[in-house]
Amino acid sequence: MLGDQLSEAMAALRAADPVADVVVMAEVMAEASYVPHHPKKIAFTFAAMRKFAARLRGQGWTVAYTRLDDPGNAGSIGAELLRRAAEHGAGEALATEPGEWRLIAQLQDLPLLVRILPDDRFLASHAEFDRWAAGKTQLRMEYFYREMRRKTGLLMEDGEPAGGQWNYDHENRKPAPGAVDYAGPLRFEPDAVVEEVLALVEARFGANFGRLRPFWFATDATQAQAHFAQWLDGGLPRFGDYQDAMLRDEPFMYHAVIGVYLNAGLLDPRAVCDAVEAAWRAGRVPINAAEGFIRQIIGWREYVRGIYFREGPSYVTRNALGHCRDLPAMFWGAPTSMACVAATVAQTRDEAYAHHIQRLMITGNFALLAGIEPAQVHEWYLAVYADAYEWVEAPNVIGMSQFADGGILASKPYVSSGNYIDRMSDYCGSCAYKVKVKTGPGACPFNLLYWHFLDRHRERFGANPRMGQMYATWDRMDAGKRALIVAEAGAWLGRMEAGEGV
Repeated sequence: MLGDQLSEAMAALRAADPVADVVVMAEVMAEASYVPHHPKKIAFTFAAMRKFAARLRGQGWTVAYTRLDDPGNAGSIGAELLRRAAEHGAGEALATEPGEWRLIAQLQDLPLLVRILPDDRFLASHAEFDRWAAGKTQLRMEYFYREMRRKTGLLMEDGEPAGGQWNYDHENRKPAPGAVDYAGPLRFEPDAVVEEVLALVEARFGANFGRLRPFWFATDATQAQAHFAQWLDGGLPRFGDYQDAMLRDEPFMYHAVIGVYLNAGLLDPRAVCDAVEAAWRAGRVPINAAEGFIRQIIGWREYVRGIYFREGPSYVTRNALGHCRDLPAMFWGAPTSMACVAATVAQTRDEAYAHHIQRLMITGNFALLAGIEPAQVHEWYLAVYADAYEWVEAPNVIGMSQFADGGILASKPYVSSGNYIDRMSDYCGSCAYKVKVKTGPGACPFNLLYWHFLDRHRERFGANPRMGQMYATWDRMDAGKRALIVAEAGAWLGRMEAGEGV
């Protein structure tokens, strides 16, 4: 049982015999360090694993559990599995399919018969997604989402979408409100199990990017369900309206902040969607909020998993735009004068969390405009967010955020100037740069880099129908102004590459 498979519903556990079989779980350095994970992510995973192991023991299972600091720890999932197989005289292991290609390969390459069972926590199997994708020139999430709505019956009435529309996204783009009247995630004081893990993480991973304390995550299914119930009553009603908005002092806005629990197995995706639908049918929340949430779970979450497994292990190496700059130090907390990037990185450091627009339109937008190597961007996201596992993170970064897959996932690159950030946040008001200034001293870097990106990638995107208006605006500019923008953007990028403060 892996650290993101903490559910009694896992296929391997269902196929096992509690009388005859041994459950193997292990905290191993190979998993804790293949990227420099945020200390909160490591602590959450180890604490939740320990509590899940105790739960299984309470149900009568024999659990062979290895802690990170156990003297006999073999250091990797594969080595621990072999060690335990030899210890118990086992000739076969049952496993639920991991969510990362490297772990699948590790299990398949062992000198031990490992029967890998499908991870059926998801609504769409690999075969089902591949059948949907077969023969299509474009794999657009919206149409896959409609299939999942029909399959599940969620927000459906007599075979048609509730309210007469499949998608209410146009109602979910309101700028940031003056104040947020939701208290945010339910916070849990560390108990003895969690405190022991926190001490271990402080000792072993204290140098990693990210603040470990205060640590407030739920670490078992009961706590995760209590957290979700609080959000269902307090956050969901206004989630739809403001899901794209950003405020410097409101890191969570009205977001559910359940990705970390869903992806580890502490919450069930169908169950949370059923609860949201029930809240809408009871008249407690508007349909745009319910539909926006359900689309993220049965639409986007299932879709990106399908893309990850369909595209194969090489997906994370894609670099369709040929970007090659190194990830700048500001992503690891070095000072920057860009208020939006500074705020998002600081929030990430403190909480191991940022919501989807902060990830897509602040750090992701900047990395794409600046031409950062996608593999480095991918590894950063995988490292710093507590909900990041490669099956979900890689398509969101390689495909959605960086357009590095060449358009498999997105029909156009998600780039914007500073105007979008100004409209959707309060970051720009306190920024050293001026969002309304397009060139010269104090010009917002997003303004310069936006046009620089379009100019250098014109051959690829010039004929894209969704980008025609942007190129038409660029072409209407005076030739001297265009040359000035390109020169100033290049100079700004040069200062960033040289390690100067930007």
